[in-house]
Amino acid sequence: MGVFSRRGLLLAGGGAASLLGLPATARAQSAITLKIGLVVPLSGPSARWGGFASHGAELAMKQINAAGGVGGKPIELLKGDSQGTPVEAVSAARRLISQDGVNVILGDIASSATIALQPVVEEAKVVLLNGASSNPDITYKAGVGGFKYTFRSYPTDELRARVILQYAAEKRGITKYAVLSVDNDYGRGAIAFSKKYLPEFKATILSEDYYKDDETDFRPVLSRIKSLGAQSILMYGLPDTTRLIVRQMLELGLAGKVTLAGNGEFTYPDTIKVAPSVLNGAIEAAAWSPDLASPRSQKFVADYKAAYGTEVPNVHSYTHWEALYLLAAAAKAATGTGPEALRTALEQVDYAGATGRVHFDSHHQAELPMIIYEVEGGKAIEKGAFTAKVNYPT
Repeated sequence: MGVFSRRGLLLAGGGAASLLGLPATARAQSAITLKIGLVVPLSGPSARWGGFASHGAELAMKQINAAGGVGGKPIELLKGDSQGTPVEAVSAARRLISQDGVNVILGDIASSATIALQPVVEEAKVVLLNGASSNPDITYKAGVGGFKYTFRSYPTDELRARVILQYAAEKRGITKYAVLSVDNDYGRGAIAFSKKYLPEFKATILSEDYYKDDETDFRPVLSRIKSLGAQSILMYGLPDTTRLIVRQMLELGLAGKVTLAGNGEFTYPDTIKVAPSVLNGAIEAAAWSPDLASPRSQKFVADYKAAYGTEVPNVHSYTHWEALYLLAAAAKAATGTGPEALRTALEQVDYAGATGRVHFDSHHQAELPMIIYEVEGGKAIEKGAFTAKVNYPT
């Protein structure tokens, strides 16, 4: 079942050199020069999220290089625009590998794009570190699952779905759900995993609906949900659409009657201020949040704001920033120069991140806690961290 706790969230911060997570004796001249290809959507509907990822990675690169790089060698970061699609992601990765000679691909945000990248990097023997895609299939097929060069430093939809259902059942007594999620691999995948764990928490789904990313009128679906008596809307979706839905829930008198649970930036200030009465009680499981009570995380937020003005970092800013530090730590510990050396170093890494220690399981999935937030009084309140292991398909 797992337990909720705050363990691992109050890690010490420090300067850029100490953030690499290695003792001074291990910071010898590295044999590996990190040339990283960042493959994220820089144009198209998901460009906003790719922009956050790009800013986070750029900040880490500048900090690491200012502190002496990796073994005295600067990290090089080159970008490829995936547009959030598998075809463009593969084209960008192939250009970065064949023309620019990168030895790591960092990305993508879209799970479908990351899945398409796996055979490409495997053939090229280039490490793929994914810091944003959450489809569990990525790690089902990684490590001992087949793709030995694929790693993920981000929680999966399966873990998130279980965390949400358990918290909602045990802390809030919620067992009756309506589904309203985005109609893509992420939205449908998250609900599929929710269904896997529903019996464990004696919960049921009363209705199931999915929306396209250009939809704007949710009143008919919300009216039906209201009539069914659902306690909560299970939603894995797009933040901009979440705000539309929240406004329409307020119009239909759903505030205080039906809560949101899942993931769609429910607990972000910009979302809460749209309709605080609707968002009150909303539950979200996050890989990271800008108000996380960790000195390392707080320093990142301050550095990010100093670098990019008023822009508040989102989870992709953080995960791609942390991913570069993780890669730097592995490169410093590597005992050779080839692709297998970096892969082996990642398999063995024990790295102190802002949310807890990072190490990879046999499927190259980082075993990370998820942080539960609930909206109370118009603010997101941290409820603790949840760590659990999922069962891989046999």
